[in-house]
Amino acid sequence: MASGLMADGDWTTPGVYEVADGVHRIPLPLPNDGLRAVNVYAVVDGNGLVLIDSGWAIPEARQLLGEGLEALGCSVLDIHRFLITHVHRDHYTEGIEIRREVGTRVSLGEGERASLDLVQEPGWHPLGPQLDQLRRYGAGQLVDQVVKGMLGDRGPEHSERMAWEYPDDWLEAGELLLSSGRHLEIVETPGHTRGHVVFHDAAAKLLFAGDHVLPTITPSIGFEPVLSPNPLGDFLGSLAKVRTMPDAMLLPAHGPVAPSVHTRIDELVEHHGRRLEQTQAAVELGASTAYEAAGELRWTRRAKALSELDWFNQMLAVAETGAHLVLLEAQGRVSKVHEDGLDHYAPL
Repeated sequence: MASGLMADGDWTTPGVYEVADGVHRIPLPLPNDGLRAVNVYAVVDGNGLVLIDSGWAIPEARQLLGEGLEALGCSVLDIHRFLITHVHRDHYTEGIEIRREVGTRVSLGEGERASLDLVQEPGWHPLGPQLDQLRRYGAGQLVDQVVKGMLGDRGPEHSERMAWEYPDDWLEAGELLLSSGRHLEIVETPGHTRGHVVFHDAAAKLLFAGDHVLPTITPSIGFEPVLSPNPLGDFLGSLAKVRTMPDAMLLPAHGPVAPSVHTRIDELVEHHGRRLEQTQAAVELGASTAYEAAGELRWTRRAKALSELDWFNQMLAVAETGAHLVLLEAQGRVSKVHEDGLDHYAPL
């Protein structure tokens, strides 16, 4: 078992890393995602563990989780409970798999209930809401690429129906007392998803942030089955809420541990402020739809054009641009009309 915040400079290196007294970070691999890994946090809880997030239910992740637990002198039988920050598969599905085997309790934010209701309906199609949204955003040609990409990428990790069972209980804002005496405050932080929550350990000055605050990238906004009408507004509101709390060490789901939640929130707010200005400028230069505006913007730290991204990240980029346009309209900075199935924006 290693100690310290990072593993030889690469946060994705498999292992177990003590980040605070009684708190261990276990990075687990992802099957086909540029994020590369997800951090699961094992919190010592009496004679067992509470795990914050669970990983993606794939064999490689399960093996490394087992090895990590073994390094802590434990096994899956010693997991008292999974506390899940949000319903995305890289956070939720391994917890469901382990519950099927040994009955471990799984807890999830109440705001994710509508998404789990939808994905279990007969005829539900993965990314269906996103495809409808892309069409409304003027990205009909991208829809064909997304559909082809989904068919080409499908594998064992796509057992959709099996992955989306309900949790044992729904988390709401308030204090959660672990059997060890550790106090966690559950804070509702919609934006990345409608039901995203973070866990604040005020005494230890730790924030288990899930995907709400990430140290090196900006979280995707509103990528979920039941779409929010204003996901960026939700996200910025949640950032403001967490910013009022005492500063803490940032324990993110993706990326290395960082010393200050406040510092990173300030950077994220500044980023979205610039992005709102850039999106508004694209509309003033003649971009009418979210797809057209996304084509005028640059993406990633390498300043790539939209066309240089793969289909999945193009979809995220167009959706994010749409979220900025929705907020710009709410702020009275652009106007919108819906014509012929498309959302059209114009300068005021």
